[in-house]
Amino acid sequence: MALLDRVTGPRDLRDLDPQQLDELAVEIRDFLVAKVSRTGGHLGPNLGVVELTMAIHRTFDSPTDRVVFDTGHQAYVHKILTGRAKDFDTLRQGGGLSGYPSQAESPHDIVENSHASTALSYADGLAKAYAIRGEDRYVVAVIGDGALTGGMAWEALNNIADNHDRKLVIVVNDNGRSYTPTVGGLANHLTTLRTNPRYEQLLDLVKTKLRGVRGVGPAVYDALHAVKKGMKDALAPQGLFEDLGLKYVGPIDGHDRTAVEQALAQAKRFGGPVIVHAMTHKGFGYDAAEQHVADQFHSPGPFDAVTGVETPKGRIWTDIFAEEMVALGGERQDIVGITAAMMHPVGLHTFAAMYPERTFDVGIAEQHATTSAAGLAMGGLHPVVAIYSTFLNRAFDQVLMDVALHKCGVTFVLDRAGVTGDDGASHNGMWDMSILQVVPGLRLAAPRDGERLRELLREAVDVDDAPTVLRFPKGPPIAEVEAVAKAGGCDVLVRKGVKDVLIVGVGSMASVSVEVASRLTAQGIGVTVVDPRWVKPVDEALLDLAREHRLVVSVEDNGRVGGCGSVLLQTLNDAGVTTPFRLHGIPQEFLHHAKRATILERIGLTPQALALGIVEDMTALTEGQPLVDADRLP
Repeated sequence: MALLDRVTGPRDLRDLDPQQLDELAVEIRDFLVAKVSRTGGHLGPNLGVVELTMAIHRTFDSPTDRVVFDTGHQAYVHKILTGRAKDFDTLRQGGGLSGYPSQAESPHDIVENSHASTALSYADGLAKAYAIRGEDRYVVAVIGDGALTGGMAWEALNNIADNHDRKLVIVVNDNGRSYTPTVGGLANHLTTLRTNPRYEQLLDLVKTKLRGVRGVGPAVYDALHAVKKGMKDALAPQGLFEDLGLKYVGPIDGHDRTAVEQALAQAKRFGGPVIVHAMTHKGFGYDAAEQHVADQFHSPGPFDAVTGVETPKGRIWTDIFAEEMVALGGERQDIVGITAAMMHPVGLHTFAAMYPERTFDVGIAEQHATTSAAGLAMGGLHPVVAIYSTFLNRAFDQVLMDVALHKCGVTFVLDRAGVTGDDGASHNGMWDMSILQVVPGLRLAAPRDGERLRELLREAVDVDDAPTVLRFPKGPPIAEVEAVAKAGGCDVLVRKGVKDVLIVGVGSMASVSVEVASRLTAQGIGVTVVDPRWVKPVDEALLDLAREHRLVVSVEDNGRVGGCGSVLLQTLNDAGVTTPFRLHGIPQEFLHHAKRATILERIGLTPQALALGIVEDMTALTEGQPLVDADRLP
């Protein structure tokens, strides 16, 4: 019987001897490679935290003690050790295991938000709550993989340092080698002293005694303190943390389970906030991941477990953006690229290779990226900020007050807009077209295909007195859909029969709308399909088209509330256009993970579902019946 089969919960780890624990670590890595090779997922980060996670669960008592993972993509081992190994064949599949911690899956999971740099704030609040309620519980926050580049993490650290009696242990999983490893017995000895409560008592006693000696006492104490601090800073990189008032343990080898357990035990005994700094390697123990130059298999798709060769992904929307950015960079010296720790995922790595001096990766700091872009624009350049749609949510205030208020020419390129699927609620880019509608002067474009992505990007970077936004979905671009006519700045994609239905298809939903039109015309319903291209501001040509048709239908892959359809309806109402209106978009809810196609089918954004609804609406209008339900707005 494999050791992994015997682990149904964290307490089972305490029954294993050191040799068995080493064997278990090997089994876990083999298990991860085998499972993730079939489903895709965050492999590299989890291969790097096997011993670290085992040590946490052997030292602390989850779920009484709470373990909070920052971003959560390093929680697969945690899931395995908390009894979910049997479900890994369903990882990231509809109805199966989430790729992040999930409260619905286990009492061992408390935070499932996969946006980075948040764990320390959650942990700070939890520790304060347990202290107020008189509960004897530890909180362990696991942060790393770049999350300390986010400003929110440092806001939390500043507050954590102000509460010296909280039972809070911060594990910094340093797999980027942002600090130089420190080795040697003296460093380890100083670490032990610094986390011993008697060490602090001794310092206070020495301080009191020396400062009571007239003349030389204070000077002697200050000299001794300076020597002590100088020795510590030379031997271990804890200076920044200890300047905040936080105790520091490390750096330690995060793959040495015994060393990690000893460090965690020291931190636990101290009784106040302690940082345990563990040095780990992404992809550890799997050659293909360790040798993967770009990101150590951070998040591969399906791959061959033996060779490590990924299944070819084919061309995606991001590739087209990457190519056009390089072309623009060659034509215009003022074009600069900015991203927030997403250089490869958003395609800026090709621009960076050609124009390194004009490319800036600011770390997981979307707010800084946005305001820095405003500064670049004020300095005479045109920044292109490329991030995932879901992450722009974090920088809304900066877009509004730092960019738009100052009329800065900044272009935001939002990858993974709309339904993304596999990564769950926190990664669906379904909010951007709603939150950006309220920004004065901002212009928002949604290309329907690759060629439109190229032309709209070029139009966007030509705007130098307002923010512009370009958004596109995850996955492969659709075949090009050519326009049959123009209406203002809009592309008319279909014009067949009498003017019964006007379908306004936004972005990737434009091609879906063309398919809907084919189904409707087969039933004798006249259809016009329009792609607005620029969805903000509303093109006045849409008002005239709406007046001419019996029914207006908007289709978008954004939340229904406050999105393009809502704004179009408001604009029509303001203009006195009374044509019945039907709005289709994503329900305003957190969508469970599943394949994008599966989610689109469930929420009714497929040609068949849309066509059926329109046929029902046209029948009701013909029979003189009003459209009165929640989705059918007169």
